[in-house]
Amino acid sequence: MAQEPARTAPIEARIAPESLAIVKRAAELQGRSVSDFVVAAAAEAARRVIDDTHVIRLSADDQVRFVELLLNPPPATAAMQRAEQAHGKLSE
Repeated sequence: MAQEPARTAPIEARIAPESLAIVKRAAELQGRSVSDFVVAAAAEAARRVIDDTHVIRLSADDQVRFVELLLNPPPATAAMQRAEQAHGKLSE
């Protein structure tokens, strides 16, 4: 079994009594301390936020459309051609 890293940084939060009661009940149901429950819940929420900002999720139809556009891109518009020329001048 992997050793859990030492906890060295405290965290403090104000919470409404009703919310604390819910958190305490949930912690009890999982057999955890309130502190352990809150830390685990916060870490999981943080992972979801990070994943949501780094992972693009597409429907199956959108995935097919994306690949089709990569393999067969539409012709460049006049604005795209001007942007490419401007970018080329910046790179010189």
